[in-house]
Amino acid sequence: MGLGWLGKPLGEFLLKKGFELHGSTTTVEKAERLKKKGINAYPFFLNPTPEGEGGREIFDADVLIINIPPQLRSKSEDFHLLQIEALRRLVELRRIPKVIFISATSVYPDLNREAFESDILTSSTAGNRTLFEAENLLRKHKRYKLSVIRLGGLLGDDRIPGMYVSNKEGVVGHAPVNYIHRQDAIRLIHWVIENGLWNQTFNGVAPFHPLRREVYEKNAKELGFAAPLSYEFPPIQPWKVVSSKKILETGFTFIHHPLYFTYLLP
Repeated sequence: MGLGWLGKPLGEFLLKKGFELHGSTTTVEKAERLKKKGINAYPFFLNPTPEGEGGREIFDADVLIINIPPQLRSKSEDFHLLQIEALRRLVELRRIPKVIFISATSVYPDLNREAFESDILTSSTAGNRTLFEAENLLRKHKRYKLSVIRLGGLLGDDRIPGMYVSNKEGVVGHAPVNYIHRQDAIRLIHWVIENGLWNQTFNGVAPFHPLRREVYEKNAKELGFAAPLSYEFPPIQPWKVVSSKKILETGFTFIHHPLYFTYLLP
């Protein structure tokens, strides 16, 4: 569910690994372009209830990967939860045995400390209430195996962190980053499937946490655009360091360090 910035290259990766793949996109035109690349894509979306084609094919699955971030700029928090509830019902109806939910490390509050999967969160303490409640909806009374992957800041390729703060003032620079390169995110999702790591929650964050200003200034110097004009002073913005220890203990290795991410200039 969701053949976008992460889902499309994930689909291409899984095809190369020998998986049969069916996926959703938001328009007929996008579906046709993806079909030309060998991906069985269908114009299927949640509004918040299911609309479009391909529902039968998409939900005839051994594993369903749910990769639909909340649209909090244009929709309410409840809209996303209604989408997830609609998906949960379809999973139960079609008896899909395994589900991966792509969440985010924003569920952890910024408390100036390290954050772990074992941290106890509630709706009132979670950093991102919508995603936290979405995770819980999928866990509730489930009859399928579920693994939640909380990805850090998804960057690399055409997403360059330093460009987002170029020439800006008062930028937060003292906080450690919690980034993951898109290629590592794809590899991690595949790792969970291949190794049968079900009914667990994993943080997907590179185990290296340079300061934001280090990343921004390195991007600017190497890629030829302006660095931030100034940084927050005094540095008061709270932060967190998200632990990747649990996924590392399964044998997974990260290829990309946030100071050395590979990028494609627009």
